[in-house]
Amino acid sequence: MALERVDHSATPQHGGPASRLGTQVSVERGPRRIQSVSRALDVLEVLAQAGSELSLSEISARTGLNISTCHHILATLADRGYVGQQPRDRSYYLGNRILELSSSRIRQFNILDMALPELRRLNQITRESVHLAVMQGLDLTTLAQLDSLEAIRVGPSTRGKTNAAHATATGKAILAWLPETEVARVIAEKGLNRFTDHTMTSIADLVEDLRHVRRKGFSFDNEEFEPGVVCVGAAIRDHAGAVIGSLSCSTPKLRADKHHLDRITKAVQDTATSLSGKLGSPLPDPSAGFDGDDS
Repeated sequence: MALERVDHSATPQHGGPASRLGTQVSVERGPRRIQSVSRALDVLEVLAQAGSELSLSEISARTGLNISTCHHILATLADRGYVGQQPRDRSYYLGNRILELSSSRIRQFNILDMALPELRRLNQITRESVHLAVMQGLDLTTLAQLDSLEAIRVGPSTRGKTNAAHATATGKAILAWLPETEVARVIAEKGLNRFTDHTMTSIADLVEDLRHVRRKGFSFDNEEFEPGVVCVGAAIRDHAGAVIGSLSCSTPKLRADKHHLDRITKAVQDTATSLSGKLGSPLPDPSAGFDGDDS
């Protein structure tokens, strides 16, 4: 998110700031495919179309795979929860993991559709760049971004954020409320990469920072991901109170005086509370998340 100067007078306006969905575009360079993945998908599609449980021999016949190959694929899928097996007759069916992925995708569409009006309002109030993010597995993924309305603004980052949950306001707003085991998995898989001189690369420092996020109700990125950029974030909760994403507001360091940051922080928290309410989240408990003294 490098700083850039924009001449808004030369930029066509079409009814407000445009959103850019954070979908990465891959370019096909040829018909290269991984056979084992294709076969596993064939097995899943056969199970999905069956309408009932299938035996190993039936799956083998419908996919055209030999029994041994089919058995190894099913064992791998079962180990990951994508396939289940009945103990009584050893027949196979689609596992719960398929439902979890489907629900996650539906939730993302719902949160994006519901969040855009709130993001536009936050963008207008703060006049700064705003973002919507979720954790996809262990990856921090930006679903939407609205540009700043100021001439000097935080531009789109040239680096991916998938491994930067520990260094961004959106990432820390989510990590703070995950179980310790999940945070440990993210750190083990993604590491604590240093992006700037201000990036926290110590687990102890990150744990302490996440404690402050829980206590204060918002996260803060002080030039930890991009030099010269300050960002405030807050968690978004669903009807069960579980954190399903986060939103944030980024501003150049040169505008980040106390008055402006206080204004941004309040706007970010109010927006997160409003969006969470639309998703059915109960009102926040002021005492929730307090896990230590204020020192």
